[in-house]
Amino acid sequence: MNREIVKNNVVVRIFPSRAEMGQDAAREAARRIRRLLAGKSEVNILFASAPSQNELLEALVAEEGIEWERVNAFHMDEYIGLAPEAPQGFGNYLKHKIFDRKNFKSVHYIAGIGGDPDATCAGYARLLREHPLDFGFFGIGENGHLAFNDPHVARFDDPEMVKTVDLDLKCRMQQVNDGCFATLEEVPVYAITLTMPVLTAIPHIFCTVPGAQKANAVRRALCGGVGTDCPASILQRHGDTTIYLDAESAALLEC
Repeated sequence: MNREIVKNNVVVRIFPSRAEMGQDAAREAARRIRRLLAGKSEVNILFASAPSQNELLEALVAEEGIEWERVNAFHMDEYIGLAPEAPQGFGNYLKHKIFDRKNFKSVHYIAGIGGDPDATCAGYARLLREHPLDFGFFGIGENGHLAFNDPHVARFDDPEMVKTVDLDLKCRMQQVNDGCFATLEEVPVYAITLTMPVLTAIPHIFCTVPGAQKANAVRRALCGGVGTDCPASILQRHGDTTIYLDAESAALLEC
């Protein structure tokens, strides 16, 4: 049975399965996107890249009546050092899951900006200034991160829009746990990420977080205080965030 609760100003929707969670999140997101497009000539949407998004993206692609040709697409983060064609690349994941399956007005890949990481960060920040984000699809990491803002590098007052970071051990192990890499040694140590102020400035956020391995991070994000020890806790102060959970990720949410 589906249920909806509110935890510290965040709407939380809980479903028996990942499939039901993804279908409902996609259905509600499609309504929001259509509504945004009714009032604007184009809409800028940020996408997360992780297996947690699989069910959502598959259902979103099947939604009808979204004028994707008026949508500019961005993504949250990207590894540094992977081969351009590596399937673990977040841009490649989204290209396969949605970007190549819908006729977007534009798709902006972090890895495609070119140059060294600093130039890539500056170029992507420029694009974000030119296209203020209207809607965001988020996930939450096992360590509570949003994008690649792991606890040791997350700053709620970050002066940068896009930055290079080193990934903590728990974050890198999650990539192995998710089946994206066979061993820890294969997981890159460095990445590029949108920063916390950019993420929290997005007016509408849908956060999809299935799986038992995320239950503790969900509890900390929604039931504890707000702090960078669990960066996702900042969503308590956002004002228009809906978090979608399955039974496993909601298992510790009695607070």
